Amino acid sequence: MATPTIDVPVRTTEPRRGSTRSRRGRVGGGLLTTFTWIVSIAFFFPVAWMVLTSFKQESQAASDPPQWFFTPTLDQYRAVIDAGAGTYFANSLIATGVSTIAVVLLAVPAAYALSIRPVKKTQDVLFFFISTKMLPVVAVIIPIYVIAGQLKVLDNIWTLVVLYTAMNLPIAVWMMRSFFMEVPGEVLEAASMDGAGPMKTMRTVLLPMVAPGLAATALICVIFAWNEFFFALNLTAARAATAPIFLVSTMTSEGLFLARLSAASVLASLPVVLAGWIAQKQLVRGLSMGAIK
Repeated sequence: MATPTIDVPVRTTEPRRGSTRSRRGRVGGGLLTTFTWIVSIAFFFPVAWMVLTSFKQESQAASDPPQWFFTPTLDQYRAVIDAGAGTYFANSLIATGVSTIAVVLLAVPAAYALSIRPVKKTQDVLFFFISTKMLPVVAVIIPIYVIAGQLKVLDNIWTLVVLYTAMNLPIAVWMMRSFFMEVPGEVLEAASMDGAGPMKTMRTVLLPMVAPGLAATALICVIFAWNEFFFALNLTAARAATAPIFLVSTMTSEGLFLARLSAASVLASLPVVLAGWIAQKQLVRGLSMGAIK
């Protein structure tokens, strides 16, 4: 009697698609991370080189090939301070601080009116604000210089305050308007039902909600005002010159003092870097508030 045979199916081993995709994803993520680090180091290298150069002697800073190993010194920072950098930095601090406060005080109610309480021709008003940034600064420096000379306010720090306020106000209005428009309409309706007027609504309801955006706007105004060079170069001389003017003063007819310039640049960068580091959380939140509608 014949024994019946049973056919057993043979399983073939096939690579799983999920594992292949995950492996490719990990490889792609690793390559992207490596590329990001390379780009970040490439962008940060000039800053790191500037900091290292500020601790060198002038002969070491001008050596060719560059000296990677040296004995650090603070002589360049002492030379910068002894050259009167404090006066220039104080002028920058006054011009930047006062103009930023003025911009915030003017931009917040303007943005509130153009977003929460819109009026007729709102788009025309917004275009007018931003159109003031389309004219090159070099095209208006002569009229501004003539007017400042007639008013006898050349080489005056308050002239820079007015100009920096006018320079940053359009950007601040546009930024604050985008932040105000992110506020849900239900919040405004609830405040109105509670009897809050427009000013009280803005002060007690809206401003706490858009505080990150307000911090981001203020920080951007600080950066623009602190780094401004053209107005300070043409409208100031000795009494109201700012930090960027001091940086230029390190380049003399005797030559370029590279180590001293690096030390002055590090000192000039510290206030903005510290302000950004302190407000980094608010800055990230503020810059992302108006990104999604």
